[in-house]
Amino acid sequence: MAETAVLKKEIERRRTFAIISHPDAGKTTLTEKFLLYGGAINLAGSVKGKATARHAVSDWMEIEKERGISVTSSVLQFNYGGFCINILDTPGHQDFSEDTYRTLMAADSAVMVIDAAKGVEPQTRKLFKVCAMRKIPIFTFMNKLDRDARDPFELLDDIENELGIPTCPMNWPIGSGKEFKGVYDRENREVVIYSDTQKGTKEGVATSISLDDTDALLSALGQGAYDKLMEDIELLDGAGSGFDRDEVDAGMLSPVFFGSALTNFGVEIFLKNFLKMTTTPLPRVSDKGEVDPMSPEFSAFVFKIQANMNKAHRDRIAFMRICSGKFSAGMEVLHVQGDKVMRLSQPQQMMASERHIVDEAYAGDIIGVFDPGIFSIGDTVCSPDVKFEYEGIPTFAPEHFARVRQIDTMKRKQFVKGVTQIAQEGAIQIFRELNSGLEEIIVGVVGVLQFEVLKYRLENEYNVEIKMDTLPYEHIRWIASDTDISTLTGTSDMKKVMDLKDRPLLLFINSWSIGMTLERNEGLVLEEFSKN
Repeated sequence: MAETAVLKKEIERRRTFAIISHPDAGKTTLTEKFLLYGGAINLAGSVKGKATARHAVSDWMEIEKERGISVTSSVLQFNYGGFCINILDTPGHQDFSEDTYRTLMAADSAVMVIDAAKGVEPQTRKLFKVCAMRKIPIFTFMNKLDRDARDPFELLDDIENELGIPTCPMNWPIGSGKEFKGVYDRENREVVIYSDTQKGTKEGVATSISLDDTDALLSALGQGAYDKLMEDIELLDGAGSGFDRDEVDAGMLSPVFFGSALTNFGVEIFLKNFLKMTTTPLPRVSDKGEVDPMSPEFSAFVFKIQANMNKAHRDRIAFMRICSGKFSAGMEVLHVQGDKVMRLSQPQQMMASERHIVDEAYAGDIIGVFDPGIFSIGDTVCSPDVKFEYEGIPTFAPEHFARVRQIDTMKRKQFVKGVTQIAQEGAIQIFRELNSGLEEIIVGVVGVLQFEVLKYRLENEYNVEIKMDTLPYEHIRWIASDTDISTLTGTSDMKKVMDLKDRPLLLFINSWSIGMTLERNEGLVLEEFSKN
C-alpha cells in the first residue's frame, strides 16, 4: 500500500512539457532561466564566466553552436517548488519539424515562445498545428518585452487569427523596450515592478504594488503609464476570454504571459503559474486501450534515438518517455517489437550532453538507455507480464531527395554504418533502388538543412566524405496494397525504391503522376506517410 502511495505522489509531481518557437524567439534563453530557478545551472549563458561554471546546456552539437540554432531535441530535468520538471527542448528551425513532432508525442503540454516584436511567425504556425493535432494544452510566453514590442492587444488578435485558438492573458505588460516597467498580475490584482536583473542572475528583486494603492502606483509608473494601464485593465476585464481550466486542458484556450527571458522579467511568475495550471502525466493510447500513468506496471515508448552524443563514447542512446509505473535500474522489460525480454542498460537522465545514471524514474520522466542497434522510433517496452503496444509515431514524407555516395570507396563500411545509424535516429530517410545494395543511396529529408547535418555528421563522427547530387523528386508514396513493385506500371518521372525496412515506395517528380499510376494499376493503394 505504501508503495502505491509513493508511486502516486511521485507521478503527480511530474510535469513534462516541450518548448516550441520560431528561431530567435528566445526559446533557449527561457529554458536557461527555468534551469536557473531550479538551481540546475548557476549562471545564464549570457554571462561569460569561469570555465567551471555551468552554462546553458540545451544546444550541444557543434553545428548548432556554429549556426546558433537547435537541430536536435534535448531533454533537461530539474526540480522546482516541489515539482520534478522534464523540459523537452525542440528544434526551432523548420527543417527539423519532424524531430519536433516526435518530441511533442512525448510531452503532456507545450510552451509556445513568441517574439513580442514579431508576433506569430511561419514556423510557430507549423508547430502549433502539430500541438493541435495532439490536442495538448498550449501556454504562450510573449517574450522580448525588454525591446520595443507590438501592441499587446494586437499580439493576442494575431494568435487568435493566425492559430485559431482563443487566448486568456494571465498578466499584462506595462510598456515595452526602454519604457517596460513590469507586469500587471490579473489574478492577484497587483503590479509587479522589477529591479534590473540584466546580469543573468536570479537575484533581482520584484516589488508588488496592489492595484488599490494609487499613490504607490503613480510614483512607480508615472501618470501616463498608470492611465494606460487602467484603460487596458478595463478593456481586458470587459472583452477578454476568462480563464477556463477545462478549455486549457483540452488545448482550446491558451493562457498568455508577457515578459522578458533575457532580463528575467516575468519568468518566475510564468513558471509558478504554468506549473499550477499544467497537467500531471497524461494517459497514452495502446492497442489494448488507454494506459493509466498510475498503473504499477512499467511501460514506455522510444521517441528519439541519438548517436554519438559523446565523441569519447561513440554511443547510441534511445530516449524513452515513461508512460506508466516506475522504472528501476536492473529490472527486466519486454521489448515488444523485438519480442525479447531484456535489461535496459546504462539508464540515464540528461542535462543535454551531460548525463547521470539513474536508479529509478517514474511515469512522465524521460530516460536514455544504451541502444545496441535494436530500437526504432515508436517502439514499446513494458513489464514482461503486460504485453501491449503504444500507437506508432508517423513518419513524415520527405520533401527533398539527393543521391549520396562516399568519395573514398575504401570507406564503404563506415559510410553504410553512418547513414544507417543516422536514418534509424529519424534524422533522414534512406532508400535504395530495386535490386541494389547501399553502395549508392537516395536520401530523403523534410528540410534541406538536414543534408548539411548529414554531411557534417558523416565527416565528424564516421570520418567519411560524401558527394551529394540533388534529385528532382518531390512526392513519395508508400505502397499499402499487396502489389508487386517490380511489375508495377508507372510514369516516366517515377522511381521505384525500397526503404530501410524493405518496404516498397514510389518517388514522383509531378503530383499528377500519382493519379495516373493509380489508374494504370488496379487495386494499388498508396499512402502519404508510414507508421514506424
